[in-house]
Amino acid sequence: MGSTTSRRWVLAERPAGIPDGNTFKLEEAPLPALEDGQVRVRVTHFSLDPGMRPALSRDTYVGATPIGSLITSAGVGVVEESRSDRLKEGDFVSGGFGWQSALVARDKHCVKHDPRLFNGNVTPTAAIGILGIPGMTSWFGLKDIGQLAEGETVLISSASGPVGATAGQLARLMGAGRVVGIAGSKAKCDWLTAEAGFDACLNYREADDLEAAMREACDGGADIYFDNVGGEMLDAAINVLKPGGRIAVSGQLSEYNRAEPHGIRNTLPFITQRLTMRGFVVLDFVREFGTAAIQMVEWINDGKLIYREEIIDGIENAPDAYAGLFKGDSFGRRLIKVS
Repeated sequence: MGSTTSRRWVLAERPAGIPDGNTFKLEEAPLPALEDGQVRVRVTHFSLDPGMRPALSRDTYVGATPIGSLITSAGVGVVEESRSDRLKEGDFVSGGFGWQSALVARDKHCVKHDPRLFNGNVTPTAAIGILGIPGMTSWFGLKDIGQLAEGETVLISSASGPVGATAGQLARLMGAGRVVGIAGSKAKCDWLTAEAGFDACLNYREADDLEAAMREACDGGADIYFDNVGGEMLDAAINVLKPGGRIAVSGQLSEYNRAEPHGIRNTLPFITQRLTMRGFVVLDFVREFGTAAIQMVEWINDGKLIYREEIIDGIENAPDAYAGLFKGDSFGRRLIKVS
């Protein structure tokens, strides 16, 4: 029979600061009967994404999440029932499924994956990780936004996260001369240098002078700063960039929970060092995702590109696991295993 109801997290109230137990509400609702062109999907895993935090509090480029509405995220699952010509029972699919255990969706909103892709080093959850939005953000942030050239030095904040760790490895594979990460613990830095191929990593929690530590780790300066954090870390990195340096703005982890944004306070080097700073939404490159994914799968299977996942059992644990993203206790792509 399959799923007849769905357990789902909805927005209960708009958070001020890091979301807590009052922010979300767990509901159970019946699933509607299928119509032509629809499928019922049992969700196996969904992602916890810091980038959707602003929409919980205010209007954004994707709008504000309405009170009482499903929390958005990427998910993977299995088709349990189908009235679609394109998808059949048992197909493995991904999509913007949200924080829920099952759903009825139109087939055009589901991406079907060939199960033969997921073998060896490539797990099914890679579809919403290194081969999904995080991995594509790394790829296009370096290639198109950062315009990485061979031999350049790349500095990456939040380097142990799914975007940062992938960006560092891709930078090396795309010809960077030196790759430097910034992370929040010795364990994270050790993994980045020993396993992920970074040349150096600095623990910002132990740096008395962050700018000086960045400059030393970069052997004098960086050509590209891949920014996942914003705030004071961005201000320090601006001073470390070489003439003609580029900043690719992928995320602003330090800004999402501030009542008042820190903003960019260090602007003179944009003139004196001829710097360029550009933000981006990776969906602008969606037509090129397939080409990037093919190359990344090849590198994963060859052992040249690795990824780390942090899978937490139980849909009921989603709010606490999500809050942890903003407290520095995550390590890799954080996912909820629903069933």
